[in-house]
Amino acid sequence: MKRFGFDFSHFKDDLLGGITAGIVALPLALAFGLQSGMGAAAGLYGAIFISFFAALFGGTNTQISGPTAPMTAVSMVVIAGIIAANEGSLEQALPAILIVFLLTGLIQILMGLMQIGQYIRFIPYPVVSGFMTGIGVIILVTQVLPMLGYYPKEDEALVQKKIPKAEEVILKRILEEESAEEILVLEDFEETVKRANVITDEDIRREAVALASDSGKGVINSLKLLPTAIRKINWSDLLLGLITIFIIYGFKRITKVIPSTLVALVLVTLGAYFFMPGYRTIGEIPFGFPPIRLDIFTGFEISQVTPYIFTAISLAALGAIDSLLTSIVADNMTSTKHNPNQELIGQGIGNSIAALFGGIPGAGATIRTVVNIDSGGKTKLSGMMAGVLLLFVLLVLGPIASQIPAAVLAGILVTVGIGVMDYKGLRHMKHMPISEVVVMLIVLALTVFVGLIEAVGVGLILTCVLFMKKISDVVEDRTNTAPLKDFSVEMPWVDEGKVLDKFGDKVYIKHLDGPLFFGFASRFGDMIKSLPKVEVVIIRMDKVPYVDQSGLYAMETAIQELHDKNIKVVFTDVHGQPLDMLKSINLIPDLIPDNYCFADFNDCSSWLENYLKTKHT
Repeated sequence: MKRFGFDFSHFKDDLLGGITAGIVALPLALAFGLQSGMGAAAGLYGAIFISFFAALFGGTNTQISGPTAPMTAVSMVVIAGIIAANEGSLEQALPAILIVFLLTGLIQILMGLMQIGQYIRFIPYPVVSGFMTGIGVIILVTQVLPMLGYYPKEDEALVQKKIPKAEEVILKRILEEESAEEILVLEDFEETVKRANVITDEDIRREAVALASDSGKGVINSLKLLPTAIRKINWSDLLLGLITIFIIYGFKRITKVIPSTLVALVLVTLGAYFFMPGYRTIGEIPFGFPPIRLDIFTGFEISQVTPYIFTAISLAALGAIDSLLTSIVADNMTSTKHNPNQELIGQGIGNSIAALFGGIPGAGATIRTVVNIDSGGKTKLSGMMAGVLLLFVLLVLGPIASQIPAAVLAGILVTVGIGVMDYKGLRHMKHMPISEVVVMLIVLALTVFVGLIEAVGVGLILTCVLFMKKISDVVEDRTNTAPLKDFSVEMPWVDEGKVLDKFGDKVYIKHLDGPLFFGFASRFGDMIKSLPKVEVVIIRMDKVPYVDQSGLYAMETAIQELHDKNIKVVFTDVHGQPLDMLKSINLIPDLIPDNYCFADFNDCSSWLENYLKTKHT
C-alpha cells in the first residue's frame, strides 16, 4: 500500500523499528552534543533533523542517521577553533560555526549531484580501520577528564595561570583589529593605549577561562591535564560514570530487547536526582521547537569561516564515507541495494537543515541502523519515525532531560569509544601484509595526534602508492620479453610455439599482460632498451585493458628508439581503449602503420614469414 510515495504496507514494523532506534539515539545524541562543545541540545537538534530528512530524501531505506563519533570528533575541532577566535563566547561564535556546518551539508548535496557516491567504496580497509580505531582512542582519552569530574575552566589555579596569556591574546586582538582598520601607525598608537586601558579584570578573566577550557581539549591536552585531574578527582562524577558503564555492559547480558544505554541513562539519572543532590547536570535543554537561526547569514564574518572551508569539504567527505559504509551494512542485512548518490543528497539536506536549527552535523549511524533493522524497520518511514520520537522528547521531556548528569553521558561516550574501534582489523594485524599494517598504524597515529583529515589524506596517498607498486610488480612479472629460442625455458603463449624453428633470433616477442600505466611506464622503457639486436619486435597487446598517458608516451619513446636501430615494430590484437589512445596521438598510423596492426598472432605469423623471406632473399 503506497500513499504520497511512501510504502505503508510495513507501517507497524517501521514504527517499532523507528521508535527503538530513536530510543537508542537519544542518549548518544545528548552525549555527542555535549562532547562537541555546543551543548546537549545541539546534539538532539542534529539527531532530529538529520534522522528525519536524511531518511526522507536519502537512498537507503533502513538508514538511521544522526550525530556520530567521527563527525563529532571533527566538529569539535571546528567549534573549539571558532570559539577561540570569538573571545571564548559560544553565542558569539555560533553563526560562523553553523555556516561551516551548513556548507558541509551543501557540499554533500553537490557530491550526490556529481555522482561521487559510487567512488566511496574504493577507500582501502587499512585507512578505514586505522581511522575508526583512532576515533575510538580520541573519544576514550578526551572523556577521561569528564569521567573524573575535572573541568579545566573551573580549576581556579589553572585559570590564574592563564591570565598572562589572556592579556597577551586580548592585546593581540586589539592590534589585529586596528591593523584591519588601517590605523596601526605611530601617530594613532594612542588609540591602542585607550583601548587597552578600558580592558577590565573581568574581560581578562573571561579570556583566561576560555584559554583554560581550550587547554583540556584534544588528546595531548587531556593527557597533560590527567595528573591534575587525578589529584582533584570528583568521586561523585566518577562513581556515576562507572555505574553507567557497568549497566551498559551488564544489562546486555540480561536482555537486548531494551537498549542498555537507555536503561543506564534512566536509572543513573534517577539515582543521582534522588540520592546525590548537587550533582553536575548536562545543562539546560531549551523547551519547545527550536527556532530557525537566520542570524547565521548576518552574524558572522567571512574571515572567520574562510579558514574552515577545507574543513567543511573534509567534514562532508567524512560524513559521506560514514554514511555509505553504514548503507553497505544495511544492504547486507536486508538483501537490498542502496543508491549512494541519492544517499549523499539526503545526508546533505539533513545536515543543512540541522545547521539552520543549531544542530551539529551527523551521518548514517551503523549501530542505530542495525537496531532499526533488527526491530523490524523496512522502509524510509522507520528513519523518519526515529526523528519524530526525538522531537517528542524535545517538546515534552526537555526539562526532564536537563537533569541528566554530565558524568552519565561521559560514561556512555566511553562505551562508544570502546565500541567504535576496529577490533577485527587489530586482531588480524599479524596475518596482514606488513605494508597494510604500517598504513593502518600511521593513519591511527595521525588521527589521534595530528588530525582526522590529515590522517585520511595521508592514508589514501600511501595506499595508492603501495597499490601502484603492487600492480607494477604484477604487470612486470606477467610481462615477458622472450626471444624465440628461449621458449624451451620459458612458457610461450599457446599460439606462438609453431614459429619457434623458423625465425631463430631474428624476432623478439614482447608480452604485455595488464594495464600499461604510469606505475609501469618507466620499467617498460627499460625493458625495451635491454633488447638484444633483432630485426622485428612484436608487441602483443591481447591482455592490455588500459593505457594511460604515461604508458602511451613510454610506448611512443620505446618505438622511436627501436626505429632508430632499424628494428621493425608491429602490434597484435590492440583494441578498445588502448587502440583509441594510440590513435589519439597518431602513434597509429605515424609510427606503426595500420597494416602493421594485426588482428591476432596468426595473421602476424603469416606476415612475419613473408617479410623475413623477402628481406633475406
